[in-house]
Amino acid sequence: MDLTDPQTAYLVSVGTFLPGDPVDNARLAAALGVSEEWIEVFIGTKTRHFARDVESGEVRHTLADLCARAGERALDAAGLDPSAIDFVVMGTATPDHLMPATVNLVADRLGIDQVPTYQLQSGCAGAVQALELGRTLVAATGGTGLVIGGDVCSKHLDLRQDLTGAAPSELVNYVLFGDGAGAAVLAPEPSGERVALRRVLNRLTGLGRSPGQLIEWFGVADKDSGKQAVKEDYKAIEESVPVMAGEILWELLGELDWAPEDLDYLLPPQLSGVMTAKITAELGVPGAEEVSCVADTGNNGNALPFLQTERLLRRMTSGQKALAVAVESSKWLKAGFALEKL
Repeated sequence: MDLTDPQTAYLVSVGTFLPGDPVDNARLAAALGVSEEWIEVFIGTKTRHFARDVESGEVRHTLADLCARAGERALDAAGLDPSAIDFVVMGTATPDHLMPATVNLVADRLGIDQVPTYQLQSGCAGAVQALELGRTLVAATGGTGLVIGGDVCSKHLDLRQDLTGAAPSELVNYVLFGDGAGAAVLAPEPSGERVALRRVLNRLTGLGRSPGQLIEWFGVADKDSGKQAVKEDYKAIEESVPVMAGEILWELLGELDWAPEDLDYLLPPQLSGVMTAKITAELGVPGAEEVSCVADTGNNGNALPFLQTERLLRRMTSGQKALAVAVESSKWLKAGFALEKL
């Protein structure tokens, strides 16, 4: 394999940002009136970060705040001035506004102007979609891009609500999710971290299937409709995600002509501490070291691949290979990407 393949984009740096101090299960359980033991046993997430204060509900960070901080860190790590960026791509499921697009607010804060910007509306797969578009733009234009992923999931949840009698389908959303953002600099030549983005997989596979996750967007006309803001078919997710994760893993390995034993690291889907452990075991690549973060960060959507990759880069050495797998249950999207350290 040509290490300087013109169709390959190179990961120069990664930066991430998590708002506030970590919120542990004891604090969250007390605020919501739920069982701390239930969170630990069935969800397996120990801490998460919120852009809102748990007790008061005060909003302390917007999505643009988080993404700008992550972008600053990625640029600083790459040693680049904002003027060196030729395009910006962002994936999110929770934009600050319908207009203007949050990506443009982030670019403005970073001092980036006169370049193409793109915002992709998607859940966990959005960050991978952003990486794929970034890789395509690097190959087509020879430019250097900033790729961002982030979500403020807590904006859809009333953290001051008494959930003592809430149904599990509603309760799970309050303990599963967190907020955060990540960013990466992609370039046409290896520099900085010198990690090649070898393949990216994105595919809709939900034809004829009901969504596994739904997030409502309320306008003036329906804001008092009483609809549940976030819904999950957790049983369908538990059944389908491990199967889809395996399909992604083996398809990427086949495209790359990599054997399972060639894999040094695995970045599995980050649904929750319990589900991630289950999926990793079922993927059946024990020789690959797991790189996960969800038990510490909560499920913060489009930030997760960047948080995992940041942890990966601390361990990865020359010649090592990694695969990342992401499944979005909204309409059953498969996503993943392959990295190789030069």
